[in-house]
Amino acid sequence: MPVRVALIGMGRMGHALDALAVERGCAVVARLDAVAMVKGLSLHDLAQAQVAIDFTTPESAIDNAVDCLRLGVPVVIGTTGWSARIAELERAVHEFRCAALWSPNFSIGVQLFIAIAADAARRARRLSAFDAHIVETHHVAKLDAPSGTALVIAQQVAGGLARAVPITSVRTGSVPGTHEIIFDAPFEQIRLVHEARDRRVFADGALAAARWLSTAERPTLYTMQDVLADGETGA
Repeated sequence: MPVRVALIGMGRMGHALDALAVERGCAVVARLDAVAMVKGLSLHDLAQAQVAIDFTTPESAIDNAVDCLRLGVPVVIGTTGWSARIAELERAVHEFRCAALWSPNFSIGVQLFIAIAADAARRARRLSAFDAHIVETHHVAKLDAPSGTALVIAQQVAGGLARAVPITSVRTGSVPGTHEIIFDAPFEQIRLVHEARDRRVFADGALAAARWLSTAERPTLYTMQDVLADGETGA
């Protein structure tokens, strides 16, 4: 049976999710835009969804998520730029005993990229000649800079190198998302790049997360790493 999904936010990502949902084993039962959300979410709005997916704005995402949890609907949060409120989200998960899942990036390839970056940084730490820098490029409409993904990558690389790693953010055109790690030494350079060619890669991962979350047994705050640990890829 398809998983019943409520889409919160009908911008570009909402439409990408809507277009891919049936192919990925999900049935969209609610499509909520900013007008529908202005007074908060209700059970009527969510239309008996088994799980909700939020791609809205940093200002509204956590309020939307808390509404879903209060109503007993697990929620996947694809919006970024709200990390200062993560403690509020954790409290709501605990209070309402309902699961949530968040990730700065739902691309399966990005998750692998982060793991590769962490390993490369640990190896580079033993070679004092190498320094590191991260460059992230996104479309002009992306609100947060640095991106949530770049912050996670920087955290992993900094942990491996045992020193801070700078981030350069570029906002231009319609770029879905490119993240580059540069390991630079006096006479050579290593460049690791992940490039999203289509925003459907994020929709694919978010739908995989929604299917997984709809069957999660523990009321806790999950990440994409939990999904991948169970072998869910969205295919």
